[in-house]
Amino acid sequence: MLKHTPFHDFHVNAGGKMVDFAGWDLPILYKSIVDEHHHTRNSGSIFDVSHMGRVRFSGPDALKFLDTILTRKIVDQKPGVSRYSLVCNDAGGVLDDVIVSRDSKDWLMVCNASNREKLLKHFREVRSKHDFDFDFNDQTESTAMIALQGPKVIERLADILPGDLRGLKRYHFYNDSVMLVKFSAFRSGYTGEDGIELILGAKMAAMAMKMLAGGLEKENATIRPAGLGARDTLRLEAGMPLYGHELLEDRNALCSGLNFAIDLSKDFIGATALRDVATKGPPQKLVGLELEGKRIARQGSPVLLEGKPIGEITSGTLSPTLGKSIAMAYIDSAHTAEGTALSVDLKGTINPGKIVKLPFYKRP
Repeated sequence: MLKHTPFHDFHVNAGGKMVDFAGWDLPILYKSIVDEHHHTRNSGSIFDVSHMGRVRFSGPDALKFLDTILTRKIVDQKPGVSRYSLVCNDAGGVLDDVIVSRDSKDWLMVCNASNREKLLKHFREVRSKHDFDFDFNDQTESTAMIALQGPKVIERLADILPGDLRGLKRYHFYNDSVMLVKFSAFRSGYTGEDGIELILGAKMAAMAMKMLAGGLEKENATIRPAGLGARDTLRLEAGMPLYGHELLEDRNALCSGLNFAIDLSKDFIGATALRDVATKGPPQKLVGLELEGKRIARQGSPVLLEGKPIGEITSGTLSPTLGKSIAMAYIDSAHTAEGTALSVDLKGTINPGKIVKLPFYKRP
C-alpha cells in the first residue's frame, strides 16, 4: 500500500494526478507540467516534498560520525547553516546525495525517499563498526516538508512567516513558530529558483497549507501547486543531479563534477578510492547536451562520436524555458570539451547535438 504524505487530501482536492513515487502517492501534475514549470520560473509554486527522508542526529559522537560518512567537510559548519554533501560506499560510488543542517543541539539530514531505508541500515552498520556514541531519529513520517520556489516567493511569504526571511542567506535556516506551529525555514531548493523549504509537524500540515497557499485556486495566484513532473524539468534545466540518473552506487562520485562537495583532504568512507580516481582522472564526466529538434533523449540512450559510442544519457527533456531538447550524459573524459559535436541514438534515429555548459538555465 502506498504511503500518504500529510498533504494527500490537498493534492486530491486540487485535482492532482497521483502516481507511485518511491512508495509514496504523490502528484505528477495538477493540470500541466509545462504550465507549472513556467509558473515556478515566473512567480512561484508549492511542492510537497514530505516523502524525502528527514533524520536527526545527536550525542557525543554525532559530528564524528557525520564527518566519517560525508564527503564534505562539516567540522567548521556553524549552527543555522546547511551544506550539500554525498554519502559514498567504499568504492567511491554514491549511496545518496543529502543536505546536512547543523542546529543548536543536533544535526538534520534530508535524503532521497528511495534511499532512506538503505541509509538507515548504513548508519547502524557504521555506528557499530566504529563504536560511535550517538543517536539518530527518523522523523520522516512525523513531520511534513514543503518547498516553495520562484522569484516572488520570498516577498509573498515574508509577510506571513515570522523571522527575517528576506535577510536569510542561501543555505542558511532558522527555527520559529507561527500560531503555535513550530517550523524550520531553509533558504534552499531544487529548481534553480530562489525560495524556501519548510519542515513542520505532520499534524500541522493542513493548517500550514491553508496559510501558505491561500487563494492558490485563483487564476492570478502568486503561488500555485506543482507536481513531480515540473520539479524534474526545473532541476534538469538547472543542471542538478538526480539520484538514480546522474548519481549511482556503481559510478564514482568524481565523475559527477560535484567536486565542491568532495573534500579529499579529510578521511571519509570512499575517500581512498576517490583519491585514486582523482590521481588518474575520472574515466567519464557528466556534461550537458543540446540536441537538434524536439525529440527527447531518454536515460540510457547511447551518445556517439563519429558513429562510435562514448557514453550514455542520464536525463533528458524538452526544456519549457529554453524551447530546446536538453540532456545530461556521462561521456568519456577525452571528449568533454564545450562545443564538441556529438549525436544521440534515439531508438535507431541518430540525432545531432553538441556539448554545452551546465547549467542550462540560471535565474536572472
